[in-house]
Amino acid sequence: MTGRFITLEGGEGTGKSTQIRRLAATLGEKGIATLCTREPGGSPGAEEIRKLLVEGEPGRWDAVTETLLVYAARADHVARTIGPALLTDTWVISDRFNDSTFAYQGVGRGLARETIRRIDSAVLDDFAPDLTLIFDLDVKISLDRAMARGAAENRFEKFGLEFHERLRQAFLDIAKRSPERCRVIDASGSEEQVAEAIFAAVSRRFDL
Repeated sequence: MTGRFITLEGGEGTGKSTQIRRLAATLGEKGIATLCTREPGGSPGAEEIRKLLVEGEPGRWDAVTETLLVYAARADHVARTIGPALLTDTWVISDRFNDSTFAYQGVGRGLARETIRRIDSAVLDDFAPDLTLIFDLDVKISLDRAMARGAAENRFEKFGLEFHERLRQAFLDIAKRSPERCRVIDASGSEEQVAEAIFAAVSRRFDL
């Protein structure tokens, strides 16, 4: 069995981190080797860049600088973590990938989609996830969850409700734009219900 690349996308506080662990455990029970990772981050160099992106005040970077930092981290992540794992037939499950850039820096911060697409093409060429699960949840609920964590990595939570409403719609639009790759997951249910919906989507996509 060849390695597969699965990404989980969505706004802050939608429960992606919890569900990544559950999905990896379920796949492991079926004898599938998995690697859980995240963006920004996922490799030593990318984790250093992560600190620049997720800590501090909203105005720390403009949209272009922010996007370039994201793709610098992503290039290292793919080269040092994702790519090597896939070559060993490991399934890689990532908390965010390039869809987040089109949502956050594109729709959220107003950077032209074509500008991001050109950077994306230069960095990733045609590399893309095999399946993307987009977590959808009421923005007020998700932000309350995110802020309750009280973590230092809260820069994007500070952008405000309107910004996050745009993000939610952006992710739903991405799902409509790429229906063959994306599945929308209702993240409002219980942890168990969400996990079942995720595994059902993964099973259908890969004939498990």
